[in-house]
Amino acid sequence: MSIRRLESGPRMSQAVIHNGTVYLAGQVGAPGQSVTAQTTAILESIDRLLGEAGSSKARILQATIWLDSMNDFAEMNAVWDAWVDSANPPARAAGESRLAKPDFKVEIIIVAAVND
Repeated sequence: MSIRRLESGPRMSQAVIHNGTVYLAGQVGAPGQSVTAQTTAILESIDRLLGEAGSSKARILQATIWLDSMNDFAEMNAVWDAWVDSANPPARAAGESRLAKPDFKVEIIIVAAVND
């Protein structure tokens, strides 16, 4: 079975497609922006990568969301809830973790099915 990689660099790919599934790397927004702005940028990136992979948010199987503070949970959810396909919501987990840079507030990891 073939493996296709999108936006590959020496360390990682932004997406890997294998056996009908697309795995996205953790997506982050611009450091220093608000939780709302970062989440919005992340979801735009997810839409773009899923489209390039032949998928969409309606095909998301699982989402893992990391926040640098659970105090931002409601703010992130306000953006997520307006974006997510409510007819096809994924399994989802959210937790608090120190992210790669102190100015990152949100990171989202997605696994989705490729379109049939």
